[in-house]
Amino acid sequence: MLCELERMQCFLTKGLTQTAALWLDVKLGYAWIHRAAHILTNDDKQAATEVCQTYEDLLAEMKQVPTSSEALATMLSTFRKVTASYWPGLFHCYDIPDLPCTNNELEQYLGSARYHERRATGRKQASPGLVVRGAVRIVASVASRLRAFSGPELCPTDFTQWRTLRSELNYGHEARRMQYRFRQSPEKYLVTLEEKLIKKKNALDAY
Repeated sequence: MLCELERMQCFLTKGLTQTAALWLDVKLGYAWIHRAAHILTNDDKQAATEVCQTYEDLLAEMKQVPTSSEALATMLSTFRKVTASYWPGLFHCYDIPDLPCTNNELEQYLGSARYHERRATGRKQASPGLVVRGAVRIVASVASRLRAFSGPELCPTDFTQWRTLRSELNYGHEARRMQYRFRQSPEKYLVTLEEKLIKKKNALDAY
């Protein structure tokens, strides 16, 4: 037992020695991320505009402060870039009641659907039907496990919304069909597509 502990101590010492030069960047980077997390946690229950302004100030400070290494500068630059991609929907949760701050629950929701899909079909990957009709099938799959629904409850009440959803699903089906046709016979597919484009061009020229 003592021998195993000595070997583990040796491995830890060796690892810490070889990565010693990286720890300063890790420490500084963690301090920035910790401040960002504290702002977004919003323990003071500030409004979205206030949280947004505080976070913008942090990002500006991040950009202007001198960094100890190129690796840390790259990390902070990547953090700002990823933050910008999430920015449009980052602060709604502070003004909209019951809107989660993260998508963790949504990930669990989708993960549950994938798990039951694999159990039912034996597939390791999502089935084409789930990909195309996921907007309906996933909701139905999860909701039906919570309680049983009667026939009248399944009847649509908003027919405009129902038709819009059917149209979106049909569009997805058609896109999948075109992909399948292209894989089966690329040349034939492209010839057919070219003929359609030529007919459309001739019709526009005639108009």
